[in-house]
Amino acid sequence: MNSSTIYLADDDPDDRFLIKEAINEIYKQITFIEAANGLELLSSIESLTDPSQALILLDMNMPMMNGLEAITAIRKNPRFSSVQAIMVSTSSDPSLAERALQAGINSFFTKPDTFEGFVNLAKNLKTI
Repeated sequence: MNSSTIYLADDDPDDRFLIKEAINEIYKQITFIEAANGLELLSSIESLTDPSQALILLDMNMPMMNGLEAITAIRKNPRFSSVQAIMVSTSSDPSLAERALQAGINSFFTKPDTFEGFVNLAKNLKTI
């Protein structure tokens, strides 16, 4: 993984904690910028200066602005067109993943329900 900053958007603080802990098991020099919904994510990425050094990891289902709405808004801004974006969801529905890919994410993963699953998700970030 080439990113040094991960913008992590998930309305569940426990999931944000597990994701951060799992990623820190694999990568040591990561800065996390957290958001509880898509609106907070949009606000936080405004400070992003080098899209090649960032990764957006967002949940599908969030209040105020969900993941699909957030990635659609992000991709409309030319400054963020090259930022890698990964979406996670508790749903493994293929049509949902397809909608997310059409909206502009780079990868879609079903959200794990164990810490080991989150570590495996973090390992998959190596290819992104």
